Amino acid sequence: MSFEWLKHYMPRSLYGRAALILVLPVVTLQLVVSVVFIQRHFEGVTEQLTGELARAVNLALERPEETGLARALEMRLVEIPPETLPEENLRRWYDLSGLIVIRELYRTVPALERVELPDNRTVQLYLRGDGTLYRTRIDRERLSASNPHQLLVNMVFFGALMTLIAFLYLRNQLRPITRLAEAAEAFGRGQALPYKPSGAVEVRSAGQAFVEMRNRIERHIEQRTMMLSGVSHDLRTPLTRLRLGLSLLDDDDRAPLERDVEEMQRLIDAFLDFARGDADRGETEPVDPAALAAEIVADACRAGHDVALDEGAGQGAVMLRPRALRRAVENLVANSVRYGTRCIVSVELTPTALRLRIEDDGPGIPPEDRDRALRPFVRLDPARNQDRGSGVGLGLAIAADITRAHGGMLLLGKSERLGGLKAEIVIAL
Repeated sequence: MSFEWLKHYMPRSLYGRAALILVLPVVTLQLVVSVVFIQRHFEGVTEQLTGELARAVNLALERPEETGLARALEMRLVEIPPETLPEENLRRWYDLSGLIVIRELYRTVPALERVELPDNRTVQLYLRGDGTLYRTRIDRERLSASNPHQLLVNMVFFGALMTLIAFLYLRNQLRPITRLAEAAEAFGRGQALPYKPSGAVEVRSAGQAFVEMRNRIERHIEQRTMMLSGVSHDLRTPLTRLRLGLSLLDDDDRAPLERDVEEMQRLIDAFLDFARGDADRGETEPVDPAALAAEIVADACRAGHDVALDEGAGQGAVMLRPRALRRAVENLVANSVRYGTRCIVSVELTPTALRLRIEDDGPGIPPEDRDRALRPFVRLDPARNQDRGSGVGLGLAIAADITRAHGGMLLLGKSERLGGLKAEIVIAL
């Protein structure tokens, strides 16, 4: 049997599922006990008591003139006029045992006309014997158990109390798991939240494994950064010697070789910038994305590029790494002005997400090549006009890497306004 349909109705969070596991058995047990209690206590006991009273009522109706018998049966028959007979029985809607009392009295007392159950203390019976209408008042305790609701009230109260205590204990057990999830999610965004393993043995083991994994990754990043710094220093020294040697050549021979050296320097710098990206992101701080985009557009315009800022929706500050995000947007703007003639930057801020769109009028990227374009050192010659500028294929990769560090994604599509590429940075808040 498949229970796939049940997943749509199950809680999503760990707290919700744990509470369901805790509350469902308690509620089910209370319902079962309640049904058994109502069936046996309300019905069984009430039927027995009502049967005993019915025999006393029948006996009193056979000899209404004998006062001694009425006193012995604790029942006094009072003759009343026929017009005082109520039109229907009286019972409060929540008086469950009253249903059984009325049913059993009608079944066992043939002379019964009406039954009134105004409260928990008295019962009024209207009887007709030998053409005379009688009324008698009887204590409710003779028909049903006194305070039958006490068991239900105690069961519900103590069940709720024990459930609350168990939930508080369960919340303390689940708190280390949620802290571990928060620390892991923050580390995926490039943040190192303070975390100390706690809780049950299994949770501590998982937390300790996460801490060790985080330390190994941080050591790996640090070692890579130090290695790349050494490589950068070692490579720049021979390049400098090459430039000095080329300066002694004739102009005709020197120019193409100097361009090759500059290309090598640019490739090395781009690779080192990409590899050191994790170390240069900095800490998060409140940033106005609209103001950041305006500064980037202003810098591009001063450089002589046709870049415009579109009025976006939403205002406010967002926790971002301004230096890293600025670098990502600048890379996308640089690609747009390199392969197109016009670029539009827009910002959209909603309660759930931040969207930065960079659109151009260039040739764009075909849908089948967009995933590949986000990989490092990938240059799509058919999609981009390489005559517009030389690149190493890291602009989109750096932007995608920075976006992922913010917990978002870089989406590529076709611009509806300009017809070229639309690069959209989407960061969930």
